[in-house]
Amino acid sequence: MVIDVVGNLFIMLFCVYLLAIISDSFFIISLDRIARELKLSDEVAGASLMAVGSSAPELCIALIALAQGGGAHSDVGIGTIVGSAVFNILVITGLAAIIANDLKIDMFDVRRDTFYYLASIAYLFVIFYDGKVNTLEAVVGIVAYIGYVILLITLKDPTPSKHQKTEKEPEPTPYPHSTDNLYRKVEGVIVRGIKMITGAPSKNYVWTFFVAIVFIVLLSYVLVEATINFAVALNISPVIVALTLLAAGTSAPDLISSIDVAKDGRGGMAVANAIGSDIFDVFIGLGVPWLIALLVLRPGEDIIVGTDGLWMSIFLLVGTVLVLYVFLSTQRTLTRREGVILLLLYAAYIIYTIAATPTATTATG
Repeated sequence: MVIDVVGNLFIMLFCVYLLAIISDSFFIISLDRIARELKLSDEVAGASLMAVGSSAPELCIALIALAQGGGAHSDVGIGTIVGSAVFNILVITGLAAIIANDLKIDMFDVRRDTFYYLASIAYLFVIFYDGKVNTLEAVVGIVAYIGYVILLITLKDPTPSKHQKTEKEPEPTPYPHSTDNLYRKVEGVIVRGIKMITGAPSKNYVWTFFVAIVFIVLLSYVLVEATINFAVALNISPVIVALTLLAAGTSAPDLISSIDVAKDGRGGMAVANAIGSDIFDVFIGLGVPWLIALLVLRPGEDIIVGTDGLWMSIFLLVGTVLVLYVFLSTQRTLTRREGVILLLLYAAYIIYTIAATPTATTATG
């Protein structure tokens, strides 16, 4: 049992580590270049392309979980997305505010994204109400996200962002520090190895995009299986692992990219990435896998959604985004003190989730 627990935990952490490297050093770079080519503002790029890129692990996990079958796999897919949503709102924005020493925010974008995020939570509530998903509900989620992208493009802020970054994007150097650091050495070897396939990510950004997708899909598959085995070895519900460890791990790309842009003075982009990622996760990260399953994997059948441990998370999603909105509304700034409060709220969420979610034996018996 100990070997199973330690072995699967190591696999999970290593997969998350690789996902973070691939997303931050390749996928996000390619998407950022695409955003520049399309001349998107920081906020629109953060809430759309950056959100899509950094949420790719969650989407792949949800797809793989449904393809593997119902039960524990399905719970892992949904739990990861719900848990990631809580992590994005509380941890990403909180840490970004602390590290960047306060975030200056454009309230126009915050109001727009908060409204749509609340709409995505309402969508989840409808899905969980009867515990099953039909084709119409899956399509509604996808259409809703398309509507969000259209809104980003057409609904312009009358006062453009003051933090638009126009200088040339430098070639990413994900391991610029001391070479005697083992962590950096391993990271450097991995990045150099992948660059042998992609070339310079900022130049070959289209090819880099597709290569990164392949790596993310493969790593997500291994991550899902390791998560199930880890939960079984500990005799706990996979939902606990998905809502906590897996959700935090797959949100690592969001965290890294948001902190990077916050350091550059683009606080609006950091918050837009966090909220935009949540909108993408709910509407696309769940809607697309559900639609594929309903049309291809299980035609003519509704998808049964396990809601153990998820109902309270839905209400917490509403509460956390409202808290964040209140913080952002005060002087249009997210202060370091407010960032600390958000992190403490996440700690309380983790404790509650572990205490309230039934064990695997209880859940299945």
